[in-house]
This record gives sequence, C-alpha cells and structure tokens, in this order.
Amino acid sequence: MKIVHIANFYGPNSGGIKTTIHELGRGYQRYGNEFIYIVPGPKFMQESTIFGTEICLPGRTLPGSGGYQVIASKRQLRNLLEFLQPDIVEVSDRFTLIWIGKWAKRQKIKSVVFSHETLLGLIQRFIPLIPKSMAKLISNWHNRKLSKSFNYVIATTEFAAREFKAINCDNLRIIKLGVDLETFNPTNRSDMIHQELGKGSEFVLMHSARMSPEKEPQRAIEALRELINRGYSIRLVMLGCGPMWKKIKKISRGLPVDTLGYICDRTKLAKYLASADIMIAPGPLETFCLSALESLASGTPVVASKSSAVGELLEINSQHPVGSVAADNGISFAAEIEKILNFPNIRIRSREVAEQFNWSTTVDCLLTLYGAKKPMVTTRKRLRVA
Repeated sequence: MKIVHIANFYGPNSGGIKTTIHELGRGYQRYGNEFIYIVPGPKFMQESTIFGTEICLPGRTLPGSGGYQVIASKRQLRNLLEFLQPDIVEVSDRFTLIWIGKWAKRQKIKSVVFSHETLLGLIQRFIPLIPKSMAKLISNWHNRKLSKSFNYVIATTEFAAREFKAINCDNLRIIKLGVDLETFNPTNRSDMIHQELGKGSEFVLMHSARMSPEKEPQRAIEALRELINRGYSIRLVMLGCGPMWKKIKKISRGLPVDTLGYICDRTKLAKYLASADIMIAPGPLETFCLSALESLASGTPVVASKSSAVGELLEINSQHPVGSVAADNGISFAAEIEKILNFPNIRIRSREVAEQFNWSTTVDCLLTLYGAKKPMVTTRKRLRVA
C-alpha cells in the first residue's frame, strides 16, 4: 500500500507534526508499506530517509509565524499527487489543504485529515472580539465542510474530538498518538545535567514548546516568579523558538531563566527532559502535546493548562496522578507545581502512564482503518524501565 502524507507548517524547527509524520512513516514501512510525505521547502527536492521518501515543494513563508511555510502551488501539488497515485492520502492541515479531500474522493482514493488544532479555540484566541455564538457558528461550518471533504477525521484526544462530536460528525475516529519509549526514558536522568541546567538552583522547571502566542510561553515565567516569591530555589529552562522569542527574552530579564532554543538532537532533548524536576505545558489549546508525553516517558511529571487536552494524559482524577492542571494564570500554575514537587514516587508513576502510549498501536489503528493487511513482524521484547 502506498500512503502519502501532506503537511504544511513542517520544517527544521517544527515539533509535534514532524514527530508524528516520522513515527507514522517508520511504522508503516515496518509493515511493508510505501510511505511518502510532501512538505514545503525552499525548492523542489526528493530524498530517501528512514521515515520514507520526503518530497519538498517550494513553500511560501507565513508572516509572523516564526518561519513556518505552506506549499505555494496548489497545481504543482495536485500534479504530484496524480503522478504518485497513492492508495491513501493523509493530510495534516485542516485549513489550506482541505481541497485534497475533495480531490481524493473524485479519484476514489481514501483520505483522512488529522485535526491538530481546536478551531473554536483558535478563533476565540486570535479574534477575541467575535461573540462566542458567532465563533461557534464559524467553527461548526468549517468542521462540517472538513468532515464532508475527507473519508475520516482523526482526533487524538477527547478534547480534539469535542468540536466534531458537537456537530454529530459520523466519520470521526479517535486515535491516540504514541511516544518513543526508548529514546525518552528515566535512565537518561543525570545529576550532572541537572546541576548544569539548574546553575545552583535546587529545582529545574522545564518548558518545551514553540514560543508562539497560542502556546502562552510567558505563563511559565509568571509561574517562576511566583515560585521564587514563595521561597523556592528554582530555575526555568525554556526549549524551543518562535515569534515570541524576543518578547520572552525581554520579560525574563533578571530572573533565573535560560532560553536554549530548538533542540534538534533528540538524544540531548531526552536527557534534558529526564533531568528536569517538572515540565510546564501552559498552552491552553493543546489537542495532544507530544512534548508532555515525552516528558512523562522520561519520568518527569507535567503541570498543564486545565483548558487543554494534556490533563487527559495525567490521570488527574486517580489516586496517583502524574501531574496537575492549572487555571491560565501564573499563580495557579505555581500552586500546582508546588503541589507536584511534593508528590512521592511520581517519577516512577509518570513512566508507567507513558508506557500506555506507543506508536505501534497508533500505526495498527490507522492501518486497520485503511483496510491494510499487516504481515507478521518479528519484534524485540522491550525491557521495562521504572
């Protein structure tokens, strides 16, 4: 089976979408399928990778996005798809690539679209003057159009699925993403790295996300300031880049904050995550948040916005949660971080929760949806590490 995945907003510094595409490609090929992913780039390029065949089409940079690109020519992309003749088309852009679903139906090719965002949340975040009732009408209109264009809409959490359930979308499927349990592991924790990151502080608070308005990275700094006022010896390490980079640097002056930029070396990133004491995920619109799951796999608990999907990963209503959720303000985040710092055995439990999420299950669910035959594959038994 030939599976083609098309995605905008993919680049050297992109996070969750790139990780998802790579892990899906690795999994599909493991079952003998051909995988091609088409993304924007500086010019036309084709390259064979361990994740599949990567094809770059010339892209156009979106102003104010921190370098994100979209494929510039619809005609060029359509011609490429007609040449490739895929069996399955996957799309990771519900806005500019919605036409691909309609094209695929005309060609009698099965198509799916991944809903990586909450449209209602984006409208309310970026167009706050629009009445909530109007925002719902716009969101419902677009989501109906989206669901009719593709054979399936894939949501990765109940949070992401909510706006499609509201319109009684009958082709919605909830398929959870996975995490690389080998790369992200508590065994990566290093006292030396903890000391290097903390620079003399007792605790290391980590933020690993794109620095863009919808991620609310300034919330991490607000929480840090409150924790310091409460007497904690703590340092904030911020990973990632984006359009708010300069603003974050400015508002963090005089505080124990380090902005390390985007970490492309995943082994290094895994060591950082495992060596932190707590991860903060303040983005209120997160529909899954792979970085939070990577943190849990590393044994590091997470405090997230209560208005995002991350709370679904943290088992907050169980006797042994692996994190907490906070209201969207620094004081609330600081209070929840303070609570989590005092939880016993939370690192062991964090890993146990992350082990429920693996990419092989994600791939199996998608291939079953596509009607693909999965041949027997010999797998190595993974050792469980507490």
